[in-house]
Amino acid sequence: MFTRDAAPRIHRLEHARTNLYVVEDGSGLTLVDAGLPATEALLARAVRELGRGPEDIRALVLTHAHFDHIGFAKKLQQRFGIPVYADPGDHYIAAHPYRYKRERSPLLYPFRYPRAIPVLTAMAAAGALMVPGVPDVQPLTQTVLDTLPGSPVLVPVPGHTAGSVALWFRERDTVVSGDALVTLDPYTGRPGPQIVARAATADSAQALDSLAALGDTGASIVLPGHGDPWMHGVRGAAALALEASAH
Repeated sequence: MFTRDAAPRIHRLEHARTNLYVVEDGSGLTLVDAGLPATEALLARAVRELGRGPEDIRALVLTHAHFDHIGFAKKLQQRFGIPVYADPGDHYIAAHPYRYKRERSPLLYPFRYPRAIPVLTAMAAAGALMVPGVPDVQPLTQTVLDTLPGSPVLVPVPGHTAGSVALWFRERDTVVSGDALVTLDPYTGRPGPQIVARAATADSAQALDSLAALGDTGASIVLPGHGDPWMHGVRGAAALALEASAH
């Protein structure tokens, strides 16, 4: 599903219940996250729909480097020379997509949370088990973001991974939260604002603490890594995520 202007000049591509975003301005496109391997063809179609081409993609910025967010990053890098940026805390994961810290094993989650099975099945069909690493990742800094289309503000939100970040598009009143705050947890199938289950989170306590940094942006629109956009303000979403963690 390709949704133009999920937020002002920020377009959402959702595939296998995983989101990536195409940020547009006059100087080109910034791609935020790279979904799963099979999403590449859908992105090419979406870029054409915008009247653009791969040469207009100035950079791929990763909110974090889990396998479902770097899916086709290596192909973009090798085929088109598009630079890939991530917080240094996630560079190791980018190179080794299946070696990441988590508080619990994910193996029993489909049995405990059957409504997650269609989500996980869709992700597997889209290539979740065959994501190549991206060893040549450049450090993501505010200086880098200032040069890219959309010029977002870098918001560190560690916890889901050590290098998780959000991107605050101040003039567009929007924050792309990655998996620091989602509206669908792929591991439980539960909808609504929340942090991701411990099966894919390195430090849940830290992830909950990072919700304050998201709330401090005051953005009206939240574009998460999984689930539908939240249009009712990031502070309310963060409060609901904290409440959900208590149950």
